[in-house]
Amino acid sequence: MEQKDLTVGRVAKRCGVKVSTLHFYEEKGLIHSSRNQGNQRRYKKDVLRRVSLIKAAQKMGVSLEEIKSALATLPENRTPTNEDWALLASHWQQGLNERIQYLENLRDLLTGCIGCGCLSMGNCPIYNENDKLSEQGPGPVLLDKK
Repeated sequence: MEQKDLTVGRVAKRCGVKVSTLHFYEEKGLIHSSRNQGNQRRYKKDVLRRVSLIKAAQKMGVSLEEIKSALATLPENRTPTNEDWALLASHWQQGLNERIQYLENLRDLLTGCIGCGCLSMGNCPIYNENDKLSEQGPGPVLLDKK
């Protein structure tokens, strides 16, 4: 007979996360469990896909709040389908493209000035004499220009 509910340890092992991660996701409302008669957590199999979706989204740089909002658009506890994933991913694509562009700029400027001066002392007098860039705001202001 096939086991219907999964233990927290089984889900953690199958998903490649720590048990504490599953507890954290549950606390944040990203996944749900039930309790057996011994008060132990039990998960439906759909949690495997939900955790995989969470991990994939996090690798793209999507925040847990954004993930939670996206998962809230699905009917309660439903397994995300391929179509669900395509829709969710399309919403995150613009942010991912912006992060890629930012990282490419960082890569290309890393050996020169990145705007704040602290990593390019040899170039600072050329790009940021008397710290004029501080007038444009905090952080790597040259890098943040598009």
